[in-house]
Amino acid sequence: MTSILVVCTGNICRSPMAEGLLRAALQRRLAEDAPVVSSAGTMGLEGYAASPEGVEAAGELGADIHTHRARRLTVPMTEAADLLLCMASDHREIVSGVTPRLAARAFTLKELVRLVEALPEADGEPLAARLAAADAARRAGAVPPSNDDDIADPLGQPLEAYRAIAWELETWIERLVVGLLGPAASAEAAAGGE
Repeated sequence: MTSILVVCTGNICRSPMAEGLLRAALQRRLAEDAPVVSSAGTMGLEGYAASPEGVEAAGELGADIHTHRARRLTVPMTEAADLLLCMASDHREIVSGVTPRLAARAFTLKELVRLVEALPEADGEPLAARLAAADAARRAGAVPPSNDDDIADPLGQPLEAYRAIAWELETWIERLVVGLLGPAASAEAAAGGE
């Protein structure tokens, strides 16, 4: 089964919101075939709930994360994941530093979106193949590096900052899902219309 691990620092703000939003987006597209999505933090505050502001902001966008409990990132978690989706470049560096083979599966959200959008349109290939193509494109320098790979940490900020981050996450996640899976079939085509 395909699995995606979303990584941030404390696993109480960005990664729980991204986990919930990504899970919802993938379930809308793939139903029961959606990959398993989880999250952890490089300095995870083991057992802590998601921040109340994050719960509210994600909930406003249709992602229920009220039962989330933070986890500290472990080597077995990283090795079990098909995709390590990092909220910031420093998280990607930490994950990639665990073992060299993980580097090919570790991307920031924004980096991966730019890479898959530069590839030919997805046409039903497995997630692993799409990620391998994105990594090959990254190593080949097909997409210039960006200084804007990070999702800002809203910890300690008011609800409006969390709403802004949740909206940013939702926007990038919707682009990611299209980049990984291809455009969604129209409702008319899916219903067998003309």
